[in-house]
Amino acid sequence: MKAEFIRFRIPQYRKITGLLQILGGSSLVIGYLMSVWWLSFIGALGLAVLMALGFFTRLRIKDSLPLSAPALLFSLLNAFLAFKFYTYI
Repeated sequence: MKAEFIRFRIPQYRKITGLLQILGGSSLVIGYLMSVWWLSFIGALGLAVLMALGFFTRLRIKDSLPLSAPALLFSLLNAFLAFKFYTYI
């Protein structure tokens, strides 16, 4: 991943991105297991935004659509989860 962030021309954001991914994933799991829906909602929404930014970063550096598609799909999946968790709040 270190080489990828250098290729994206944003190596200064590598550590904060990793931390946000860990926090988002942990929020999803803990919120779901403990039925704390607002925590899962925040985690899913944060990951959706993070993956959308990843998708736009890949478009900015002119990656192909097959290389960019996973970021878009994960963004949409997390947006869907955020919507579902929002209905429980």
